[in-house]
Amino acid sequence: SCDRGANENTNGLIRQYIPKGTDLDEISEDYVDDVQQKLNDRPRKRPDYMTPREYIFNKFNIMLR
Repeated sequence: SCDRGANENTNGLIRQYIPKGTDLDEISEDYVDDVQQKLNDRPRKRPDYMTPREYIFNKFNIMLR
């Protein structure tokens, strides 16, 4: 489906930090939080090269008006 590309792209980004086949029991919660923060602070081509965090913040402000 149309969401498949976004999912595969995100998996590729995660694999930069956690290689395929890694035992997830050996990864600390802090490391997962660091990876999550790095991915959420990474600008995306859509929408307008904003980070996901910026996009959510802007969308939330629009809803408050």
